[in-house]
Amino acid sequence: MTKTALVCGAGGFIGGHLVRKLKAEGYWVRGVDIKEHEFMPSAADEFLLLDLREEPNCQAALRLGDGTFDEVYQLAADMGGMGFIHTAECEIMHNSALINIHMIHNAAQMGVPRYFFSSSVCVYRDMKPGEPEMTEAEAIPANPDNEYGWEKLYAERMAMAYARHHDIKVRIARFQNCYGPYGTWRGGREKAPAAICRKVAEAEDGGTIEVWGDGTAIRSYTYVDDMIDGIYLLMHSDLEGAVNIGCPQYVTVDELVATVAEVAGKRIHIRHVEGPVGVQSRNFSNERIYSLGWRARYYLKDGIARTYPWIEEQVRAARGG
Repeated sequence: MTKTALVCGAGGFIGGHLVRKLKAEGYWVRGVDIKEHEFMPSAADEFLLLDLREEPNCQAALRLGDGTFDEVYQLAADMGGMGFIHTAECEIMHNSALINIHMIHNAAQMGVPRYFFSSSVCVYRDMKPGEPEMTEAEAIPANPDNEYGWEKLYAERMAMAYARHHDIKVRIARFQNCYGPYGTWRGGREKAPAAICRKVAEAEDGGTIEVWGDGTAIRSYTYVDDMIDGIYLLMHSDLEGAVNIGCPQYVTVDELVATVAEVAGKRIHIRHVEGPVGVQSRNFSNERIYSLGWRARYYLKDGIARTYPWIEEQVRAARGG
């Protein structure tokens, strides 16, 4: 029997890649989102345009003839890069909470056996560079620096509560910054790697780009293929509770710029300007996902080498040549 999967948020960056992974594994896949994917046609067998903030739409997404989906992947959320996260707090908490409340409730009520929820390392507090890596359990007592992280933490606990009281296995991944081709690269919702790739692509050799903050903030960036592999492994594992998925390579924002410039073959100068930066650092342990045999295959330079050419092509096309 062909396994069936529902991917909520299939019109988004990670969701679109996840659909392709599931199809490659032989699944029948239904994708659902409020919008179609911006950069690649959906690989799903069926794609429904639905606003999952409304409970009847969640029920419609989950309904599969006389049966239920074998697996539900809940990635739908109102989210974006640091600029969006710090300006759209009400929208993020209102929209994402509604989606998560309706989806886990109805999935449990309708007898879905396995449910995946995409959380974020934004649930962790601000950290100093070099602090010992935090385990998943150390997110509590909680002190996220943004409302996106607070909503994710609440949604995690809600999903786990349903797992305790219903016959549904819940798997939770806390994503680190994810990047790669076919993702948002302009418009205010793009993440830092895509934004830097765009700025470098737009700049002349020897030119200057603007970077928010002083460039010392430390991040870990996870290439999308690695993230998808982690999601798939986790979903089919026995690991309960939250699991970090991220590349163990930590770099500053200025080092990110230098890596993109090297891949682009350009000399780039940086002008540091005022803007939302977020935490100074987040250092987190990957030991739980490592226990499944997962390892990041793409460190930053390798991932940027696969991402920059695609964004450069988008920049060129937007300029009309």
